[in-house]
Amino acid sequence: MFLDDRKRLILHAIIDDYISTAEPIGSRSVSKKHELGLSSATIRNEMADLEEMGYLTQPHTSAGRIPSDKGYRFYVDQLMKACELTVEEINTIKREMETKINELSQLLRQASATMSRFTKYTSMAATPERKNSVLKAVQVVPIERGSALVVVVTNAGIVKNSLVKIPDTVSPEFLIRVSNIFNEKLSGLTLEQINIVVIREIEILIGSSQELLLPILNGVTECINQIDASEVYLDGTTNILNFPEFSDVVKAREFLNLMDTKDILSLVLSSIGSDDNNGGINIQIGKENKIEEMQDCSLITATYNLGGLVIGTIGIIGPTRMEYARVLAAMNYVRRKINEEIDRLIGTNFKDLNRDKNL
Repeated sequence: MFLDDRKRLILHAIIDDYISTAEPIGSRSVSKKHELGLSSATIRNEMADLEEMGYLTQPHTSAGRIPSDKGYRFYVDQLMKACELTVEEINTIKREMETKINELSQLLRQASATMSRFTKYTSMAATPERKNSVLKAVQVVPIERGSALVVVVTNAGIVKNSLVKIPDTVSPEFLIRVSNIFNEKLSGLTLEQINIVVIREIEILIGSSQELLLPILNGVTECINQIDASEVYLDGTTNILNFPEFSDVVKAREFLNLMDTKDILSLVLSSIGSDDNNGGINIQIGKENKIEEMQDCSLITATYNLGGLVIGTIGIIGPTRMEYARVLAAMNYVRRKINEEIDRLIGTNFKDLNRDKNL
């Protein structure tokens, strides 16, 4: 339904005040604080209309109104004024983002920490799932009798390890030979390219039974799966407890439990695209979030791309009574700094790799 200018002004005033105070807003408060040229009675009638239209709710009969999810959505899309960061705020973010970082995941993690400190909300950062990581080296290191550590290094310089059980009779010297064979046969291959022919060649060269071969292969597979999986970083998880909306113990516990479930968070972040209407930043408010534990929250995310490839996502999660304009201003600035740092870190080499489909 169409909102005339008067209803827009009143809705704007109520949402701005509620974001600041977390207290239901009454008509007298709007009349006194904002120079709208309207009487308290007129504002009260308009507020009743806005409630009937679904933009406001009344938590208690005698209380003022608070914004609904629909009200926040209209505010973000139609009413909210752009916020500009102060010089001091820009310099603070710039200092934190220009620390010496030499790896993409570190950059996203630093950006997430910066956003959490700046906004006082919870921040999340996720790297995308990597596909077909290429093996550079495999090392099998004896730990103690009956166990060894499989260490895998990819061509991107990522290192993972997995503890495996091996026959008690295997000597450290024999494991050195095994490592050399695995390096010779697996270097330059992806996990999908390690087929039965390759495994058979390794088995012949080792001259040993499946008791040794299978645990090591399983260790290599586990390492690659760890590398290929999306990584999620969290900062300011307990910041949500500073907001009165989460003073309820049950609600707070549900939120904190969700923050511990990183596979769900990874799925949430990876399933959200960019919104061209907000400069590539996506805003999900309240029940627009598919996860039930997030339906009292708003989630603002930005996806970072290079050469058409998604290389990471950053999200800010807070109560629906979020300072949307300030978060968007910070997100846009951090987004710009991330792009600058990505160019510094990766530049044309990454674009060439992407073009060759050899990431």
